[in-house]
Amino acid sequence: MITVNARAVFSPEGPFKSTTIERRDLQPYDVLIEIKYAGICHSDIHTARGEWGQINYPLVPGHEIAGIVARIGSEVTKYAVGDRVGVGCMVDSCRDCEHCRKGDEQYCLSGNTGTYAAIDKYGQYTQGGYSTHIVVTEDFVVRIPNSIGLDVAAPLLCAGITTYSPLRHWGTGPGKRIAVVGLGGLGHMTVKLAHAMGAEVTILSQTLKKKEDGLRMGADHYYATNDPETFKTLVGSFDLIINTVSTNIDISAYISLLALDGTLVNVGAPAEPMSINVFPLILQRRSFAGSTIGGIRETQEMLDFCAAHDIVPEIEVISANRIDEAWERVLASDVRYRFVIDISTMKNE
Repeated sequence: MITVNARAVFSPEGPFKSTTIERRDLQPYDVLIEIKYAGICHSDIHTARGEWGQINYPLVPGHEIAGIVARIGSEVTKYAVGDRVGVGCMVDSCRDCEHCRKGDEQYCLSGNTGTYAAIDKYGQYTQGGYSTHIVVTEDFVVRIPNSIGLDVAAPLLCAGITTYSPLRHWGTGPGKRIAVVGLGGLGHMTVKLAHAMGAEVTILSQTLKKKEDGLRMGADHYYATNDPETFKTLVGSFDLIINTVSTNIDISAYISLLALDGTLVNVGAPAEPMSINVFPLILQRRSFAGSTIGGIRETQEMLDFCAAHDIVPEIEVISANRIDEAWERVLASDVRYRFVIDISTMKNE
């Protein structure tokens, strides 16, 4: 086993503490990655605080991982020592079901293996990227293009692919009218990606305080949802709405903003159930859908697309001893727009 430094929570209340965890010895198709940066995702908080189900502690979160290949297993062919690589929200799947065979490992019928808080095929509890190293099978590692810095690459492995996948699936491109609910970590990536795909982009945010940022990122329009006139003005306006917020909102009100045959896709995941009035769906043949991350092939496609269009998230890099503070700021929506941990700050603990 390989002993590495990490930051973990030992209860739903936290706080983070320095610790060591064990990574498995390299199997023939494994890659040992020296983690350089790890993004902080709202999912980390939901999971660690037990809001999405029971958790085994201690827990090392983190599924936005960017680093350098340090060692490879004897049968690895896709990567070499020194390569710039990333790991996202999953580290394995059954690889044999119809979804996995199509490259949709995120929808594995047996359930994919999460980067943390899951049991892998070796019977080990997976631990995530708030650590100095991780061992992952080569098939669930992606290559980070040279033009993308490792610090800004990290959030692309969740925030980037979580928003790229539904935009691609629902045909975003020229002539499409796209609305983005929320301008946070997911929302700002949705805006940048949809703009690069050629869509007309509208941001729907609670207030106008981020309007300047949103327009700079590529939005064509910006509306405040705390203004009741917004929902009157925009009825029937959008082909696709991507809801990126993790709080419970009045989904029925947003569905009314869809055009005929429009779709509202939830990528934010509130801890509480949501209620929907079906009449706005029925009366205009609208759809309400959900989407998670993309498969490994699509994740690589997303990274290459971002490199080609010079798209990166806007980040604030923090040291490992500021993770608790960063989590509280995420909950207070006080980040523009993604925290990224500099893992070098925990190396010598």
